[in-house]
Amino acid sequence: QVQPVESGGGLVQPGGSLMLSCAASGSFFRIYDMAWYRQVPEGQRELVARISRGSITNYADSAQGRFTISRDNAKNTAYLQMTNLKPEDTAEYYCYSKISRSSIGSASDYWGPGTQVTVSS
Repeated sequence: QVQPVESGGGLVQPGGSLMLSCAASGSFFRIYDMAWYRQVPEGQRELVARISRGSITNYADSAQGRFTISRDNAKNTAYLQMTNLKPEDTAEYYCYSKISRSSIGSASDYWGPGTQVTVSS
C-alpha cells in the first residue's frame, strides 16, 4: 500500500510560520512530481505548490514569495515552508505524489489524508 502522509499542521497566528512535511511510505519504484494542495469547506481543492523530481517548482499566485516547496528524494519526502501566514491560508492541506510502483508500470496519483492549518489570533 503506497501512502503519502502529511504532518506539521496546526494553529498559528497571522504573520507566523509553519512547515508541513509529506512522507511517502510503502513499496514503490519512484516518486515523480510532488505537490501541495489545499481545500476549504465547500470549496474546490486548489494547487498551492508543485515540485518535479528534479526540483523544478511552480507556485500559485497566493503562495508566491511566502511559501517554499522542497523535497528530499532520498527520504521520499516533500516539504512546504509557509511564512507570513494569513487567515485566508486556513485550509486542509493535502500532499499529492505521482508514483510508479514498478520500473515497467505507469505512474499513478496518490493523495495523503490531509493536515489542517488554521491561521488565527
